[in-house]
Amino acid sequence: MTAVRPHEVRRQSIRVALGAAAAVAVAYLVVATVVAVVVTNRLTTQIDDRLASFLAGAPQAQPHHDSGGGGDGDDRPYGPPTLGWQIDAAGTAQYIGPDSYRVDLPAAYASITKPETVTINGSQVRMMGAQVGENRIVVAQTMVNVTDAQSTLLLAEAVIGPVLILLVFLGAVVVGRRVATPIELARQRQLDFTADASHELRTPLSVIEAQTSLALNQERDVGWYRTAFERIGHESKRMRRLLDDLLWLARFDATHAPPNVEPVDLGILAAQAADRFGVVAEARNLVLEVSGQDGGAVIAAPPDWLDRLLGVLLDNACKYSPDGGVVSVGVVMEAGRVRLTVDDGGPGIAEDQRERIFNRFHRAIEGPAGAGLGLAIADAIVRATGGRWQVGRSPTGGARMAVTWPPAFGGKREPAVAGARSRTASTD
Repeated sequence: MTAVRPHEVRRQSIRVALGAAAAVAVAYLVVATVVAVVVTNRLTTQIDDRLASFLAGAPQAQPHHDSGGGGDGDDRPYGPPTLGWQIDAAGTAQYIGPDSYRVDLPAAYASITKPETVTINGSQVRMMGAQVGENRIVVAQTMVNVTDAQSTLLLAEAVIGPVLILLVFLGAVVVGRRVATPIELARQRQLDFTADASHELRTPLSVIEAQTSLALNQERDVGWYRTAFERIGHESKRMRRLLDDLLWLARFDATHAPPNVEPVDLGILAAQAADRFGVVAEARNLVLEVSGQDGGAVIAAPPDWLDRLLGVLLDNACKYSPDGGVVSVGVVMEAGRVRLTVDDGGPGIAEDQRERIFNRFHRAIEGPAGAGLGLAIADAIVRATGGRWQVGRSPTGGARMAVTWPPAFGGKREPAVAGARSRTASTD
């Protein structure tokens, strides 16, 4: 199976995570700025309302003098007191606020009317004035609490912002890797599959092209043409088998559930497949033995898929067995499962190759020509029908390809998981 390149997945996930974190950072900055502006405006508006309310009640509700430096708190809704000055017709400003917070009114602010933020003795205050009778009243409220609220809000935003962005980045990396890994795996498998298919198709096409060119270059005798056509026919059939396998795998990859699942007697199906391969075995001088259990070996699967699986296993067994060898097919109930076994007398499969033989276009044994798709198709069928592989050595020293399934009746069917294989190495 194609391995996922970790560095590629990591690079792509980090790139996506950086983009997500940047987008969140910009959005957070905009929201934080809007919140700070809204809170500041709200607090400032509250001070303006307080000042306007005081001026509307003057002189009945004038700020009182306080020798104790505290006051009753009614004029100090935000902590520090409300300051006030009374300006007579001569322009003389008299302080009328709490004595403990006495401050002189700068001449530049004596004529102020609309709310305005000014600085007096190094402190920001919100100031407003109005004409009351013969005198002019100017009142002010310190902006200390507004500044404190701004500082607290900005500090909270400064702490929350980086933490939020970091969490978004880490979350995007984790999610990105989970999402990108199967996508990258599918992409690599598609690239490998296309490259391998192109390589497999190149050989028969080269043979056909060469034979055609030689035939057209000069006149040949009838025997030569017959041989050339036989080669072209052989390579055409090889291409046809390869294309059929590719189409089957493509349809399988696009199918989410096995079609036409029904109870199938595997013993009967194995006998029918062995009968079909009898001619092949006879041509190779092979002995094809079939043993099965009468009834009970019933599994739930598409019959055409199982027939194709048996065809792949019997074709490989006949292909790799030497002339005069023995190919055995058996179906039995074993440990509560239905077991299909196909033994051949070939060279066997090395233990280090038993996992790789199911990879597409992989050929573990040098022998008769093939595209390396047969066992990939067989493995796809076994996985989709909830089977388990048991690959080992046959009694004659060849390969043993065995598959077990839960029975259709009275057994628990195991769910098929795409991409996962359950195999057991066997030496019997």
